[in-house]
Amino acid sequence: MSDESAGPLMARLDAPAAEHTRFAVVADPHVGVRATGTSKLFEHTREHFENALADIATRNVDAVLSPGDLTKDGEPWNYDAVDETLAGLDVPFYAVPGNHDVPKKRDEHDSPDASWFAKKYGPGELPYHVELGGLDLIGLNSSGTSERLYESHDGQVTAESLEWLAETLDTAENPLILVHHNFPPVSDQIEAHREIEPEMGLPPVMRDPEPFADVLAAGGAELVFTGHYHLPATGEYRGVRELAAPTTCSFPQSYLLCETSPEGTTVRLVPVTDETGLELGHAERSQDSVTSGGLTAIAAARLASFPLVYE
Repeated sequence: MSDESAGPLMARLDAPAAEHTRFAVVADPHVGVRATGTSKLFEHTREHFENALADIATRNVDAVLSPGDLTKDGEPWNYDAVDETLAGLDVPFYAVPGNHDVPKKRDEHDSPDASWFAKKYGPGELPYHVELGGLDLIGLNSSGTSERLYESHDGQVTAESLEWLAETLDTAENPLILVHHNFPPVSDQIEAHREIEPEMGLPPVMRDPEPFADVLAAGGAELVFTGHYHLPATGEYRGVRELAAPTTCSFPQSYLLCETSPEGTTVRLVPVTDETGLELGHAERSQDSVTSGGLTAIAAARLASFPLVYE
């Protein structure tokens, strides 16, 4: 039942393997209806998010997942636009907050807290565990609250969440993890590119990733979906495979269509705009700054290397 026409194969994995389940991963739409420009193409963010959901509606998915950054910076009016776009979705939508979705010290507006986000875009709480076809979807907040990581865009999974995670994995048969921030093997790809562009900045990282990865590995969680860096990437850390999803807002504007079966999981990249739109995204992202230019180069190199993993 694989939809090979959807887009190029990003990954073919032996695990998770379960009864047939199809889901989409839509990362970092950064909906910003009152903003324009930058490598995120803010004037197109809602359009790209709408395009993604419209295409997903034709793919017979069981759910849509998002590793966060639904909004530009947690603005209430941008959440309103997200809600209007999601209104026509007829399958469950499960998200975790990104670093731009939760309150930050520099905000000049009232950003809803992570607890509000969990009620609005998940089953009602964070962390959470829901059945998704043959999978156990587990969502975790690495992005903080109004009291934690309030002054930083870095990520961290708390000790309390890790304790909950260990207990949850004890009963999960086919765990699939959703979290915003990235493990070192993916973050290190940004660092490595600085040999080519030394002035490239480093995006926020996940703090203390080792305990998180060790709990996942001990509990048999072999696949984690993340977002954050706005490019397709993969890495393996302490026995855990990470797939970083591209964004719908910046080049290569796209989402991931995923399919799990008893033979394993396949992941395809699906563009949310036409060739002209992709060319615009590439031009704007590559010229916006040294950092965004470096991320564009990495994204282009990853696309040229598909599939990134084939087991």
